[in-house]
Amino acid sequence: MNGGYSSDEMMSVAAARQLRDGDVCFVGIGLPSTAANLARRTHAPNLVLIYESGAIGSKPDTLPLSIGDGDLAKTADAVVSVPEIFNYWLQPGRVDVGFLSAAQLDRYANINTTVIGDDYRNPAVRLPGAGGAPEIAASCRKVIVVVRQSPRTFVDRVAFVTSVGFGSGGDARSRLGLTGSGPEIVITDLGLLRPDPVSRELRLVQVHPGVTVDRVRAATGWPLIVADDLTESAAPTDEELAALRKLEGASP
Repeated sequence: MNGGYSSDEMMSVAAARQLRDGDVCFVGIGLPSTAANLARRTHAPNLVLIYESGAIGSKPDTLPLSIGDGDLAKTADAVVSVPEIFNYWLQPGRVDVGFLSAAQLDRYANINTTVIGDDYRNPAVRLPGAGGAPEIAASCRKVIVVVRQSPRTFVDRVAFVTSVGFGSGGDARSRLGLTGSGPEIVITDLGLLRPDPVSRELRLVQVHPGVTVDRVRAATGWPLIVADDLTESAAPTDEELAALRKLEGASP
């Protein structure tokens, strides 16, 4: 805890602040869902949440347990088939923001949720897999990544590229023909990182209260670039914390 809130709460609040009222947001379960639902309950009441299961405009009272949670369909403006979500909403570029998490993330914001280890057929760890993440990473107008930061998650090179961020850097993404602009920001429990405009390598642009640059560097598996104009995140407000804790079913 720091100043009455946890590092996860700081991360969720920082992620929620990135969403604008009226955005159409493709949401994954876990940290992305927490942040998106918090934004809808605070500064972005007209945020449109789309879940991979086909729920459009969901307004869940509590955090969904999975994309198949009945509350998503019950509170949605419409429920369509999964192919329709991808073919008619996501791939044509009708989704403003894609919210993703990761098991591994590298310096060019490529995401791995498939395997850890050099041998794909006999990995050290087999992860849940891709789901809709590759299409979200490829086609959303912009992508926000929310992930806890440690040397295990922030690696120099992911073991497997499940979802492309900026490939090998530079113009690799456009050469691959991906239509979305890619990861705009990576939000962690330590701070915020953005891609360099030219190299596309992630650089630290903001630290959360009480977090030092040395601590962030120690949690990063490559030599981390720090922005010259590094700033500090604003601490969560009482309103943000109360809304978050109510959403999670905890006492405010």
